[in-house]
Amino acid sequence: MSDENRPSERARQMRDKAQELEQAAQHATDPAERQRLTEKALHIREKSEQENGPGSGTMDPM
Repeated sequence: MSDENRPSERARQMRDKAQELEQAAQHATDPAERQRLTEKALHIREKSEQENGPGSGTMDPM
């Protein structure tokens, strides 16, 4: 059963990391740093979708 949860756990971790990077980008004062963080977050979300299927790179609607 833990093997079934592993992909969703990995997807959650990737979403969390992307969210952290997006928040850091919002608070960054340097435009180059903001762009770098935003691009890195986007890359993580895209990778999450490739590995875990569509919709896994975004937060679940509340």
